Amino acid sequence: MPVSSALAFSGAAFDPLPATIDASERRQRLSKIATQVRRSVVEMIARARAGHIGGDLSTTDTLATLFFAVLRVNPENPHDPKRDRFILSKGHCAAALYSTLALRGFFPAQDLVTFMQPLSALNGHPNRKVPGVEANTGPLGHGLPIGVGSAIASRLSRKNWRTFVVLGDGELQEGSNWEAAMCAGHRQLETLTAIVDRNRLQQGARTEDTNRLDPLADKWRAFGWEVVECDGHDHQALFDALTHPRSGKPVCVIANSIKGKGVSFIEDRVEWHHKVPSAEQVELALKELV
Repeated sequence: MPVSSALAFSGAAFDPLPATIDASERRQRLSKIATQVRRSVVEMIARARAGHIGGDLSTTDTLATLFFAVLRVNPENPHDPKRDRFILSKGHCAAALYSTLALRGFFPAQDLVTFMQPLSALNGHPNRKVPGVEANTGPLGHGLPIGVGSAIASRLSRKNWRTFVVLGDGELQEGSNWEAAMCAGHRQLETLTAIVDRNRLQQGARTEDTNRLDPLADKWRAFGWEVVECDGHDHQALFDALTHPRSGKPVCVIANSIKGKGVSFIEDRVEWHHKVPSAEQVELALKELV
């Protein structure tokens, strides 16, 4: 199916933001990047006729803030042993990750047209063949355990890289996350940050109707984590949370978000977990994403 614009798949990468800019400029520049990521996501999923657009759009602002203002990474040397590690545990939202990586310069943005096409490295879930992807994820509940291992390796190697893991809130119904959380709290892995994309929707229903998570912050604290809650669409609030001073504990950032953020007819609608937009809906979405 043709998409309505080629804009999402062309153009130069964005530069990372300097640490010295003020909060207002940081918010403005990250908002521009996040809008471009959202445009790419809409077109990628429409072209592929598959994907998870709601979750992609809810976590876009977190990804933009991480890759353009927080993570110590270098697209020209993606395997630098001192780099920070990022793991997308909610791997079904790979379109947002690929778009972010392309805009950060890890690979050409034009490659996004191959998303989920035969023989493409841009699979429907993160693929380590893609520069910037640290772990293949897909089965939920695997990313945080990998992140715990990464944080332990950072300590043992004395290289002190940081590890960031984005999880879905529905994903927290997987017990492996809480085993990993208990281990991280016990070992006081202060270089580890878990970010919960708290959009309160999962496949088919609301999280609180499926298996209640609240009081979520108290649960993380009980496992020995420091918890920071923020607006998951406020880039400066995300930046402050993701650069929160370390106090000898792993940090959990609960990023309160809206599934489908940025496109009015997708926002907070459970059916858009894996619904694909029509050509007319793509056009409407791109008109809103400016």
